[in-house]
Amino acid sequence: MAQPRLGGVTHPLLDPHGDLVALTRAICDVPSVSGDERALADLVEEALRTAPHLEVLRDGDAVVARTHLGRASRVVVAGHLDTVPVADNLPTRLQDGYLWGRGTVDMKGGVAVALALAVQVPEPTRDVTWVFYDHEEVASELNGLGRLVRHHPDWLECDFAVLGEPSDGGLEGGCNGTLRAEVRLSGVAAHSARAWVGVNAVHAAGEVLRRLEAYEPRSVEVEGLVYRESFNAVLISGGSATNVIPASCVVTVNYRFAPSLTPDQAEAHVREVFAGYEVVVTDVAAGARPGLDAPAAQEFARAVLAVTGGAPAPKYGWTDVARFAELGIPAVNFGPGDPLLAHKDDERCPVDQLQASFDALRLWLTS
Repeated sequence: MAQPRLGGVTHPLLDPHGDLVALTRAICDVPSVSGDERALADLVEEALRTAPHLEVLRDGDAVVARTHLGRASRVVVAGHLDTVPVADNLPTRLQDGYLWGRGTVDMKGGVAVALALAVQVPEPTRDVTWVFYDHEEVASELNGLGRLVRHHPDWLECDFAVLGEPSDGGLEGGCNGTLRAEVRLSGVAAHSARAWVGVNAVHAAGEVLRRLEAYEPRSVEVEGLVYRESFNAVLISGGSATNVIPASCVVTVNYRFAPSLTPDQAEAHVREVFAGYEVVVTDVAAGARPGLDAPAAQEFARAVLAVTGGAPAPKYGWTDVARFAELGIPAVNFGPGDPLLAHKDDERCPVDQLQASFDALRLWLTS
């Protein structure tokens, strides 16, 4: 098979007709940290263009392929190509029934399943739009699916959507919202040998951290699913030199809020927790209610759970089901991999879960 040079690096072509584990490994072994998805997007586009039943479209590093069979309904199956930074966990390795490596869980296992099905199922019983997009793991305004919503909303028109996000091979409804904010603290600079003439802004962060330490996250039931919230400091910065009392400090916090709250309500809660401090919201994305009462979602659940078993569960992390919810389109999360292993250095996905996810989606698309 030809070896194209992409971005100065040689990568093998993807084979969506071949072994699913081999395909997943090939996709994972093309590094695609957010902002560097071009090489993988090129390979995905090339693989999709081998299928004559698909119309293939592209916007930046987002690739869309769709059937035009005149079916009574259209569904979207979507997944992101990017990962968080590699942590010495590529290339992938196969061991003890697991595929280990960056992206195996979040979410190139789901991408491999979708790519294989897109090419291998030429006549699904529903028209399908397959979406492979960029910049999911970074700030919301960079998200490739959001860009498609803005630039090409007609590409995403559908009756139901499935996000291939890791769900441990089960079905996860809705998602928590996410809000990032900076708690900004001010002090007075001074020489550290004469600290009493200054005010240490880093020390002032202690009260911010104590409030977070004492905070008790809520568990909120929404349409029968219980969403666990979380509220944490994720970054802290301050100071300019090792002999200067810091004049400023910033504590960055991340609030993951239940889909029963709007972004405005979430922001109000954050400001209430940090009353008396300067709070600047830097990024916020609404959650999505489960939507499992929609007929299309119920049909999907019946077909998929007949293969995988289990019952619908909540999605604690934010996913792009929220973007579909904003468009009034019911959407669920379904993909291989334990979400608790997403972003971890020991990220790994059971190979039998890859196959089970493939089988379940194929049953749904062909029944």
